[in-house]
Amino acid sequence: MALTACGADADAAAESPTVPQRDAGHVHTVVINPADGLTYLGTHGGLLRIDGDESTWVGPQIDLMGLVAAGPDHFYASGHPGAGTDLPDPVGLIESRDGGATWTPLSRQGESDFHTLAAAERGVLGFDGTTWSTQDGQDWSELEIPRDPFNLTVSASGEVIIATTPEGPLRSADAGATWEEMPAAPLLHLVDWVGGDEVVGITPDGDVWTSADAGVTWQKGSALPGSAVALTAFAASGGGSEIVAVADDALWRSTDAGGHFVRAVIPVPSD
Repeated sequence: MALTACGADADAAAESPTVPQRDAGHVHTVVINPADGLTYLGTHGGLLRIDGDESTWVGPQIDLMGLVAAGPDHFYASGHPGAGTDLPDPVGLIESRDGGATWTPLSRQGESDFHTLAAAERGVLGFDGTTWSTQDGQDWSELEIPRDPFNLTVSASGEVIIATTPEGPLRSADAGATWEEMPAAPLLHLVDWVGGDEVVGITPDGDVWTSADAGVTWQKGSALPGSAVALTAFAASGGGSEIVAVADDALWRSTDAGGHFVRAVIPVPSD
């Protein structure tokens, strides 16, 4: 599939013809789309939608290094253009309002490859070698942070940010204006905000930890089989929280806030 619109002033990206024999390569990110409750993987070959034991390519072929769900069918992403995709390299910040079928370039085309993105009511955070914040997807402000983040997550209001680093996680309670160490936290690799004050994190070894007070204190849950490459968490409709991680070339889902996980093989796309 190809993306025909490009440039920061593009109003929309149109659907485009299929590029055959896409290869997922490897998974960079995982999100849950609130519109359908399905799992979406950001891969080297593009966006892959998982529905039970079937998977389907969605939208243009873009190496989605960064991907975050901001609402029903509403995604932000970044990465590199693939075959038939008419965008600069890197693609900067792009946005989809139709579940990834089409994408609109917003800003920093040809400049930024955001390897981690986080979205809140007040805008988007991203790291491309510099930590940035934007309220409108166009104008960016640099956030001064003591260490470069590997992964970012943010509360719904945008006030509290947690960043993982090789030396330990950092926390900001004022939208990134100041930062503090997190002595009570484990050495986290991936983090995601569940909802309210609930946060989930995974260590480099695969141990799952949860926080009920916005990252101040942490409780250890179960463990995944080795290091996870992607993580998402969300408040379940019936109460409680669900966690989805990608590790050992499989999807791992917990419906009890990380108490235990069920493994599912990632299905190979049919096209």
